[in-house]
Amino acid sequence: MTVISLISSSKCFGGLQKIYSHQSKELACEMKFAVFLPATAEDRRLPVLYWLSGLTCNETNFIQKAGAQRYATENNLIIVCPDTSPRNVNIPGEDDSWDFGSGAGFYIDATKDPWSKHYRMYSYVTQELIEVINNNFPTVANKISIAGHSMGGHGALICALKNPGLYKSVSAFAPISNPTKCPWGQKIFNGYLGSEKEEEWKNWDATELVASYNGPPLELYLDQGSEDSFLKDGQLNPQNLVDASRAAQVPCVLNMREGYDHSYFYVASFIGEHIAYHARHLQ
Repeated sequence: MTVISLISSSKCFGGLQKIYSHQSKELACEMKFAVFLPATAEDRRLPVLYWLSGLTCNETNFIQKAGAQRYATENNLIIVCPDTSPRNVNIPGEDDSWDFGSGAGFYIDATKDPWSKHYRMYSYVTQELIEVINNNFPTVANKISIAGHSMGGHGALICALKNPGLYKSVSAFAPISNPTKCPWGQKIFNGYLGSEKEEEWKNWDATELVASYNGPPLELYLDQGSEDSFLKDGQLNPQNLVDASRAAQVPCVLNMREGYDHSYFYVASFIGEHIAYHARHLQ
């Protein structure tokens, strides 16, 4: 069993907000994750919602800014938030750019050297982290859902689409919905996968993946602020995913939030709706 080390613990809405570290075999480095345990976790096993954060974030942003603990308590859910990338793995250039390297793992498995040894966030999130959580906390092992914001929204969508039946539900705030067609995604894929493998980029793009989804019924639950500057800059492209889902006959909901931007003020405004959505699927 993986050894986890407690970094901090704070009482919150009757439960405990904790941060742990552990040595990741998948990423070959120390990783941190946050876990919120409602008070009911003291005497029963609970479903788990995994939250994936966006570019430049770590395991603390969501737990400090979203106010999700209140809703996790109301709905008896454990929430787990991993960091967004490996850290301090001594790859030249890992800290040179805010949208590549540290804080920008993009929830894919890199195949290009020197990134391929450590930058395997997809396998970490969908395999190792789940095992660590199930082995150390009072979870219902087969009741998990996934959500995220921006880069993390992209991560949540591809994790669900690439693992039919693993997650009971998926939702995404302002996700990078079609990364092969936007500057962020093209930079990431070029660096982690290589320009010569452009056809493989589609394996990490929700808009491409939904076209061939063949698994248990899955609804894509999307949220988007109308005044999001990254939406206007063509980084997010949610309509592309909506159109592809419709063509593939995969249910897709897009909640357009008038006047909201890309920030955690926006996420905090609607996180209660998302947690209630997942709670219904996790019953």
